[in-house]
Amino acid sequence: MLDLAAPSPGLAARCARVLLSPWSRLGLLLVLLGGAAAAVLVAQPQRLLAEGWPPQLSGGAAVVLFGVAYGLCTAAFVPRPFLNLAAGALFGAQAGTVSALAGTVLGSGIAFGLGRVLGQSALRPLVRGRWLTGADRLLSRHGFRSMLALRLFPGVPFAAANYCAAVSRMGWFAFLLATALGSIPNTAAYVIAGSTAAEPGSPVFLASMGFIALSALGALIVAWRKRARLRASAGECPKPRTSPAEPPRTRT
Repeated sequence: MLDLAAPSPGLAARCARVLLSPWSRLGLLLVLLGGAAAAVLVAQPQRLLAEGWPPQLSGGAAVVLFGVAYGLCTAAFVPRPFLNLAAGALFGAQAGTVSALAGTVLGSGIAFGLGRVLGQSALRPLVRGRWLTGADRLLSRHGFRSMLALRLFPGVPFAAANYCAAVSRMGWFAFLLATALGSIPNTAAYVIAGSTAAEPGSPVFLASMGFIALSALGALIVAWRKRARLRASAGECPKPRTSPAEPPRTRT
């Protein structure tokens, strides 16, 4: 009777090594993000503004559920301004702001975690060029300060900032705290605008829209002024050591 050959003991280890390799994890991240984007296209969350929240959900449970949905949508690249307007239209200024901020932190944490676990090891060796190197250096060395500025001044796509921070060496706590604090002004402004959209001529609506416009203008000014500093940071490199010049030889 012939015995079937047992599989090599190293086969499972090799398969696990391939599945857990940086590029396999990056591929899984891309699949997850693609699936999330497809789910958003099918679910069409923009219908909340036209059809409203399901009538069977109300009160605190609706606010919590919207915050969870908000976080999942931001991780799937749904623009936050739309979600903030929807939060204000559905729940008013106060409850809408709380739900939107909670969803902002949740979505940022999901994106940061996915990028850190599945994408960092594969993408970090690809960080090249002055701009990418300078941005990585700022996020790694001055993570809280840099992320707080990105959240306070709109302009950088929210999802892009999440995944760039995940690829850098920025810490979890600094990232989430900067996101929570820096997102308050613009999130509240959009939520208030959504809650008063039925009265576009009201002082509150005009004030919120004015704040949004001023913050966008401020972001452009800050980005322009910081460009030289980012270039200088990207151009830093250790100078090569030079040997002392030999004294001229004299003829005897």
